[in-house]
Amino acid sequence: MDFVIIVEGKNDRARLARLLKKDVPILCTFGTPGAKRLHELAKKVAGRTVYIYTDNDASGKRIRAILREQFPDAEQLYTKSGYAGVEGTPDEHLIRQLEKAGLEEYIAYPEPGLPELD
Repeated sequence: MDFVIIVEGKNDRARLARLLKKDVPILCTFGTPGAKRLHELAKKVAGRTVYIYTDNDASGKRIRAILREQFPDAEQLYTKSGYAGVEGTPDEHLIRQLEKAGLEEYIAYPEPGLPELD
């Protein structure tokens, strides 16, 4: 896989993982990353394309800014304000963001008519 997606926490990772093929790497910052965590993420990224998908709140914006410094060429994925973070974003919006990023081939589209899982 030539890319990774970085999210804030394990609930965000679980939410995205349900909509992506199993082998898509999703890394977590586990809150505001310090120097040690940034170094660990940089090692795991190892030259791959980075997609940053953080919450649209003060904490998420702070984390996005830190990650943008570490990975200046990263692609940015956004959730709308009003949603309870990435984990609380409806499937259709998450999918739309992944499609905008050009990741269609990695999306595990839900069957039409099935309700979203919580």
